[in-house]
Amino acid sequence: MGKKKKGKKLEFVKDENKIYKEGIYRKNQKGFGFVKVETEEDEIYINKENSLNALNGDKVLVEILEEREKSREKSEEGKVVEILKHEKDTVVGIFQNSKNFGFVVPDDKNFGTDIFISKKDFGKARNNHKVLVKITKYPEKGKNAEGKVIEVIGDVNQAGVDMLSLIKEYNLPATFPKQVVEEAKRYGQAIDQSDIKNRVDLRDKIIFTIDGEDAKDLDDAVRVEKLENGNYRLEVHIADVSHYVKENTLLDQEALLRGTSIYMLGRVIPMLPRELSNGLCSLNAGEDRFTLSCIMEIDQKGKVVSSQVYKAVINVTERMSYKDVQKIIEGSDKEVLKRYKPYIQEFKNMEELAKILKARRVENGYLNLDIPESKIELDVNGRVTNIAKYETTFANEIIEQFMLTANETIAEKFYWLEAPFIYRVHEEPDLEKVQELNKFLFNFGLKIKANKDNIYPKEFAKILEEIKGKEEEKVIATLVLRTLKVARYEAENNGHFGIASKYYCHFTSPIRRYPDLFIHRIISKYLEENYVLDDEELEKYNTQAEDRAKKSSDREKVATTVEREAEKIKKAEYMEARIGNEYDGIISSVTQFGIFVELENTVEGLIRFEDLGNEYFIYDEERKRLIGERTNKTYKIGDKIKIRVKNASKLLRQIDFESVNLSI
Repeated sequence: MGKKKKGKKLEFVKDENKIYKEGIYRKNQKGFGFVKVETEEDEIYINKENSLNALNGDKVLVEILEEREKSREKSEEGKVVEILKHEKDTVVGIFQNSKNFGFVVPDDKNFGTDIFISKKDFGKARNNHKVLVKITKYPEKGKNAEGKVIEVIGDVNQAGVDMLSLIKEYNLPATFPKQVVEEAKRYGQAIDQSDIKNRVDLRDKIIFTIDGEDAKDLDDAVRVEKLENGNYRLEVHIADVSHYVKENTLLDQEALLRGTSIYMLGRVIPMLPRELSNGLCSLNAGEDRFTLSCIMEIDQKGKVVSSQVYKAVINVTERMSYKDVQKIIEGSDKEVLKRYKPYIQEFKNMEELAKILKARRVENGYLNLDIPESKIELDVNGRVTNIAKYETTFANEIIEQFMLTANETIAEKFYWLEAPFIYRVHEEPDLEKVQELNKFLFNFGLKIKANKDNIYPKEFAKILEEIKGKEEEKVIATLVLRTLKVARYEAENNGHFGIASKYYCHFTSPIRRYPDLFIHRIISKYLEENYVLDDEELEKYNTQAEDRAKKSSDREKVATTVEREAEKIKKAEYMEARIGNEYDGIISSVTQFGIFVELENTVEGLIRFEDLGNEYFIYDEERKRLIGERTNKTYKIGDKIKIRVKNASKLLRQIDFESVNLSI
């Protein structure tokens, strides 16, 4: 190992006797960090002294100092020997003025350094402004990074600045280029009548969209018919987005760049301009719309016995909400029943079929991870007014079951055609992770049976069924979720463990997900060319599938992080006004520095050791619990606990609790 000079630049030279790996560095606030290698499940531990001033997100070359010992569950340890690429050249943070100089405290608390700003580079920044900084010099030899203020986002307490800061922090495309919008506008506001002759005309059929009340882009519509043989005909009609977003156009390039729509609590960064997403590609009631339709005949056991896919034109009969469909199913609202009287049997058919489909799915080992999402309500200025669990009903389940079935049917059909495709892949979990989960489950008298040859979804499903309705359901479901691998997009079909399905893809949301748009394009190509593509086309689309799958997975990770951070900000903002309040909670996680407690409204906070009482607690890593040295008082996952809100900081995106029961 060593360095050699190349002109004025130092170039790293590898030692052939040592092991090196490339990966992404993830820094911890305490100084140490981990490197994630793309092809490996486990991360490499990096001591603070061995970080080479790498910043959070940097691509680095690591020399392995100590290899992983499987028997002891010990991580590999490494040393950063070269920073291959800095992930960020701009940073969002709070500007602090110290007269002759200033500095910016990054919003990313793991970034690794404050940024020094010389007076000439203040721009229009003032104390406590959120700013965007261009890094002019990266940290070295213990010195801070240096930078220049290039944009003032606004005062930290100004409404909307929090979400705008996230947009800047993750360099999200908040607006569409003018040429992209113009390309979308050229399609006008009505379908091209001349193309109807090339489609199956279903405009006389009773078809519904069923969505949340505030949904604006409606990309799926459904219809269920009971057949004379006792089977069901399920029609899933999906907006034909690929008809408008043609390959290699500006619209297509922009959609690929974005990869997905991002939902930031009251603000959406869409994948497509609203001229399409809320217009021609939205299946609005009473308007002719082009679709790519999957029609399935399903028997009384929930098996798809035949299917076909074709291009259609539809005219949605009614735009339904989940709430109203649920009221129809329950027969609980006379006004709603009266309004939709002609269609009541249609919804009863849907309910029947959805129950059959779900029963089959559960029988196959489908993991029904019923983890409630947060419903965060905002006022007109974007400030939080309430946080609660997002309540779902069987009406939501109807659409979920229909979409899952369409996704499976399309995936299986095009798998056997050996078509270039993008699949939604979810591989089985690692045995070591399952064994780790079993240590948690031991506390509840539960166990997942698994060995290196057999890890079945059904085993997980049994546990989830056993805890249904119990107080610990949410906690255990969350632990199961953490044990599973992260789903991703692949050009090869490797099945979906969580859905217990051999074939799965994302077909049903082309307005907001690029993989759906891509496979719509492939399906359309096969339909247009009578299912025969030449070798040149196959090679081209196979290459594209690999590239688009990778890019879509990467963009999905960014979207997930942004949406999670937006929630953290708003939950902390909500709790800032509730410092001192007391709540009942349940322990959701136990760590070596404290316990996390989740409240009924989904807000989660940390109780540090010092806020658990006048006792020294021992961390039992094996069982993930805390044990009081003097009293043997234990804290474990799933325990109820009464807490007081000790502190909350929107800027730090964190919430601190303390135990109310301090009489130890």
